[in-house]
This record gives sequence, C-alpha cells and structure tokens, in this order.
Amino acid sequence: MTRTFKAAIAAITVAVALAPASASALVLELGQTASPVASPTCPATVSKANCTIILTETTALETLSDGAIYPTTVRTAGKIVAFTVGLAKLTKADISGLDSAYGGTSQIAIAVLKPGKNRLWTVRSESPLYHVQPWFGHVVQFPLSTTLDAKPGDAVALTVSTWAPILSIGLPAKQFQYRASRTTGCTTYNIQTAQLSIGASTMYKCFYVSTRVQYTATEVTTPTVPKGAVHAPRKTVRKTTRVLAGTASVNATPTGGVVP
Repeated sequence: MTRTFKAAIAAITVAVALAPASASALVLELGQTASPVASPTCPATVSKANCTIILTETTALETLSDGAIYPTTVRTAGKIVAFTVGLAKLTKADISGLDSAYGGTSQIAIAVLKPGKNRLWTVRSESPLYHVQPWFGHVVQFPLSTTLDAKPGDAVALTVSTWAPILSIGLPAKQFQYRASRTTGCTTYNIQTAQLSIGASTMYKCFYVSTRVQYTATEVTTPTVPKGAVHAPRKTVRKTTRVLAGTASVNATPTGGVVP
C-alpha cells in the first residue's frame, strides 16, 4: 500500500472518529468532490487528433480529484447500490471507428477493489457490464440489480472492457490524476488489461495526470447497532416426539440413526 493511500485512510479514520454517532444507514457518493461529474468535452485549444477523452480496455482508479486523495475510498462498510458516469458526445463516424478498433460497443462496469502492497489491487466485487452508447453526451446514473459488498479501505474503480468516452483532459496536474490496471505499455491502449473477474489482482503501474475519470459510486452504509441496545435472548426450539397409540412417531429416529 502506498504512503499516499495510507495517509488517505488515516485522515478518513480520524474524520469518522470525530463524527457524531448515528445508528442509521448513510447514503454516500464516493468520488464526489468540488467538481460534479460532467460529460467530457475537448478543450478548445486541443485538436481532435489529440483529444484523448477515450478510455480503453482497462480498469481506472481515480487517485486525485480536486486535490482529494483516493476520493472513492470506502470509509464505512456497506453496499454499492449505483454508479454515475459522465459520457462525451461523439459522432456516428467516431462511434463506428471505435467499435471496430476496440472489439465492440462501449461497455463499462463498476468494481470494488481491495488494496495490497506496491499498488496491487484485487477485485472484491464487480457489477455486470453496461452498454452505455445511448447516453453519450449525458451524465447518467445506473442502479445495480445486485449490490456490491464494500469494506473500509476498499476503493471503487471503473472498468472499461472495450472503450468509453469518459475522460476529461487538460485539467490541473496537481489536482486530477488516476491510475490504470496496466503493468507495462502505459501509452499502448489496444491491449486488454481490464480487471473483469472477481479475485483478479494486478498492479496499477500506469499513472496519468491532468485527467479525470468521470464517475462516482453510491454507497449505502451498514447501520451500526446503538450502544445499550437490548437484544432479545435467543430461544432454542427443541423438537418433541409425540407417540400416538397404534401409530409410529412422526419424528421417531430410525434404527441406527442419531438424534440431531
């Protein structure tokens, strides 16, 4: 685990410790910072050839957003119930060309990652892939049909199995950064490196600055049991054997059997 990630966890721990106690579940937007999720556009000073707003065949983890370190870090155990993405508007020609170059239509998923040493991340849970082309040019939230487990210290990443127009570029380098699940070839974008299965582990060695991956994740935290709560005693229900005259017992133990 990197020093910056450890520092982020330490800061989160202090913040949680100082927060007032509450027994209710909380709804949190992981990754939401001062700048809301938006549909990427090419900066006016950047040519179309250099408008690198397409993320391809990888899993991306936002490490810095508006100066916030690892903004999608899970602070409290809970469930990821939805995720939000900002998608750029593209021409039909662009879409057709990208479909051909990267093996199909634009598809994305949300993944919960467990941190390890030396920037090693393991997929704890992951959503199915979502086909997102109909929402190009919009910010859209997808509710999950099956929620994802999330534990403190985990981080939420975005998986792109093919391609997606989801990167905002030309941002301040010291404010926006992300890492991708590429171990080599950081500028080779047509090799499949996405973490597509639960339990998959890889090192996030490729580092990109001045760029934001436009996504957040919605978490519902697990409510805590209040102090002093009264718990009902557990009752042990024992089966009884009733023997009726002239009949065999319904719960009788067969010869050689063992009473449970």
